[in-house]
Order: sequence, then structure tokens, then C-alpha cells
Amino acid sequence: MSRTPRPSLSAQQEAEAQALADRIRELTEEEFLQIARLLVSKSERDIFGDTEFQVRDILNRAGAKAFEEHLRQKKTATGDAASIVPAASKQPSCRGIEPKHR
Repeated sequence: MSRTPRPSLSAQQEAEAQALADRIRELTEEEFLQIARLLVSKSERDIFGDTEFQVRDILNRAGAKAFEEHLRQKKTATGDAASIVPAASKQPSCRGIEPKHR
């Protein structure tokens, strides 16, 4: 099994990551309990197939919670996001595009 390389973080980013991980653990505790219950309830021959898809669905819900929490923290940590679109220097023309005459 290959692992994703661990990104290099500043001390502040590492502290933020640790706090986010703690919050994600709290938010996804029920999903991991569901997975554990599902796996324990299956016989060895039933562990793959449909069970794999059920586990993926649960993990997708947990992942969605992680994204939501991260974005929620970002919204409360900063003001309005700066626009990446430059301001217009002048008003656009009100004229429409005229058809070409042949």
C-alpha cells in the first residue's frame, strides 16, 4: 500500500492540522463506529463485495464532514475572500454586437 507523501508544514500549520484532525475525529466518530459494526457483523466470505461499497459510502460521508469543517473554519478565521478578478477600469459599452453585412 503506497502512502501519500506528508507535506512540509510550518509550526503554525501543524498546530492547525492537529486541531482540525481532533475536530474531524469528533465529527466522524459515528461513521467509524458504523464501519466497525458493519465489519463485525459480516462473515469472512461476506466481507468483500457489497460490504466494500457500504464502507466506501460511509467513508465518503466522513470525508465530506472533514471538508465541511475545514471550510467552516476558514470562513470564520478570515474575512471576505479577496477577489482574484481585477476591478474594471471603465464601464463596458452599452452597445450590443452588430451583425456583419455582406
